[in-house]
Amino acid sequence: MAAPAAALPAPRVLADLIPGAGSRAATVAREAVLVLGGAALTGASAQVAITIPQITPVPFVLTTFTVLLLGAAYGPARAGATMAVYLVAGMAGVPWFTEGGSGYGFPSFGYIIGFLVAAVLVGWLAKRGADRTFLNTVGLMVMANLVMYAFGAPYLAWSLGLDTATTIEQGISPFMIGDFIKLFAAAAVLPGAWWAVNKFRSQH
Repeated sequence: MAAPAAALPAPRVLADLIPGAGSRAATVAREAVLVLGGAALTGASAQVAITIPQITPVPFVLTTFTVLLLGAAYGPARAGATMAVYLVAGMAGVPWFTEGGSGYGFPSFGYIIGFLVAAVLVGWLAKRGADRTFLNTVGLMVMANLVMYAFGAPYLAWSLGLDTATTIEQGISPFMIGDFIKLFAAAAVLPGAWWAVNKFRSQH
């Protein structure tokens, strides 16, 4: 017989719904799979990229959407560990940055650092319920995108010697429409997932 809904531990983020076998070793294994799988998913999404050098040296990528969803679904600790693995392994030579790249020092590297900080921020707020409604999730995602710009644009300016106006023109403006589409998509997915979770819990 299924346990009453009230007896089930309330998940704080979506990844808490993934069951563990109960032992410490099984829990560690589950967390390792989530972190490594999330890093691999981030690397895969980075290969969905379009570069238009006439507009900006920074590729247009799907990675921001992946970072937003993983941050909210994983919570701050898992999301931070996932993005740290992605960042450090890519710097060490794993070719899963955009277009199979690795290392550091390229103009868009600052955005990857921003992914780590943004994922932790999204996870921290999602753990406190900020991803349960559409409007709250939109606000959460806007903040996360601003964090990515805050790290990515200054690094771009430093690496290429750009002035402020050119940095905004090449490092922020070209991405705003696409990023808003991605954040609204994430804001639709996450509350919908929680609605399904709560409905399931109320029936069991």
